[in-house]
Amino acid sequence: MKKYWEGKSAVVTGAASGIGLALARALIARGAEVWVTDIDSAGIRLAAQALGSKAHSVVLDVRDASAVREVIESVAEAFGRIDFLFNNAGIIMAGEFHDFDTEHLDRIIDVNIRGVVNGTVAAYPLMIRQCGGHIVNMASLAGLAPSPLLSPYAMTKHAVVGLTSSLRFEAARYGIRVSAICPAAVDTPLLDAGIPPDLHELPWRPNVRRYLERLAGTPCLADKMVHAALRGVERNQALILVPARARLTALVYRIAPGLVHAIGRQVVAAELKERLSGSV
Repeated sequence: MKKYWEGKSAVVTGAASGIGLALARALIARGAEVWVTDIDSAGIRLAAQALGSKAHSVVLDVRDASAVREVIESVAEAFGRIDFLFNNAGIIMAGEFHDFDTEHLDRIIDVNIRGVVNGTVAAYPLMIRQCGGHIVNMASLAGLAPSPLLSPYAMTKHAVVGLTSSLRFEAARYGIRVSAICPAAVDTPLLDAGIPPDLHELPWRPNVRRYLERLAGTPCLADKMVHAALRGVERNQALILVPARARLTALVYRIAPGLVHAIGRQVVAAELKERLSGSV
């Protein structure tokens, strides 16, 4: 539905790679003007160059509320309005919960929750004044079902789902849409990322890519996931579960949670066995 996006403005955080880059590429292909942001200054400049003239790069740390507000307001001033905000920036941390300390947890909370909050706080009043807009928050299937060995990540994604589903009711009064994309595992560099380099390394981390393959099958391609997700945005779906296996897993968890628990226990046992054996 290219006409839906034609001539619209969008801000995408965490757009230097992975899902954010795929979102920006898809939005531009549909005719939108896109402001791509990321904390990775070199990466976001390269991404914008590859995306072409409809991409505008901004170096942004979503943990910085004033910086986020400045970007949102500058986009609205330059374009006349802000039609879409994709709160996509995020990190992942994997391991046994007792190995994390407060610095690890503070970091993932600051990026995955506070980053979404900062974007929403900045964009929502502007959208109220302009009588419309759509805030799209990147959540996860991990925000709807248990994700052992990914507890900090799951915690943050449950928070994103809670904010989205609750704010959606308030925002409808002002003609504003609020949605959350809840994908299953997506093949992005995030799956291979380690602990942020300024934090101390954990004594053990599972191989996230292998772990998710054991848990739910091969991760889907980012471009394919984004194509399906944007259809959900067009339809103003509250929770956009993509691909189909994400919808199936969420359904099974609702009607037969014990089955999901059993699979999770088996996969976690296999991972912890490898931890004890010292294999990677």
